Amino acid sequence: MAVKQQALSDTVKEIINQNKIKHVAIIMDGNRRWALKNNLPKTAGHNSGRKTFKNIVKHSARVGLQCLTTYAFSTENWGRDKKEVNFLMNLLVESLNNEIKELIENNVKLKFIGRKDRLSEKIVNMMHHSEKITVNNTGLLLQVAIDYGARFEIAEAVRKIAEKVKANELAVSDIDEELLETYLYTASVPDPDLIIRTGGEHRLSNYLLWQAAYSELYITPTFWPEFTEEEFNHAIIDFSKRQRRWGKD
Repeated sequence: MAVKQQALSDTVKEIINQNKIKHVAIIMDGNRRWALKNNLPKTAGHNSGRKTFKNIVKHSARVGLQCLTTYAFSTENWGRDKKEVNFLMNLLVESLNNEIKELIENNVKLKFIGRKDRLSEKIVNMMHHSEKITVNNTGLLLQVAIDYGARFEIAEAVRKIAEKVKANELAVSDIDEELLETYLYTASVPDPDLIIRTGGEHRLSNYLLWQAAYSELYITPTFWPEFTEEEFNHAIIDFSKRQRRWGKD
């Protein structure tokens, strides 16, 4: 089995080396349903999901992926039970404290995308510190979406452009797709080639709506805590067999 998994990983490395895929985005869904299935509290699902997250990040770095973007907490997740939200925020703090050294050792550059105004000052400061101490790393770019919503991201970009127009710093005729992209959280990062969603749901859930215009989708019924490096490899290999037409054929 280990030999088979290594062969899959080697194939994925080759696909990435050939520049067939640069950016993978993941909707990490199913923590709570996994916990329910196993008669465990929701917190156990999130803890198990954290372990999967760590494994997939390390694997992505090993196979040479350029960018991995993960959907950790959406703008809509604030509507969950307050105890669960507090647990998730504390889990973020704990993860940053425990994992940042390993991210540095693995040459991972960390970037957070999403709103910052609704997070605690402690969390925002830790996020900024983590970004600062990994900024010169040249391996995998790990984008973690926290309090992220694509509709808000686009609306915020439009507001910023409108302010520039109002201040006579931009002309209306200057506004095009390329300009708008420079005001998104993901400015200068290539759009995701592949979006993986675990947990079986067939929707984007307000995730990277602009950037996903021509992304390929890989939907798996596997809950996030059960998602493995092997299935990640299968998703990459499945992607490599598709013919991307970009709306031209």
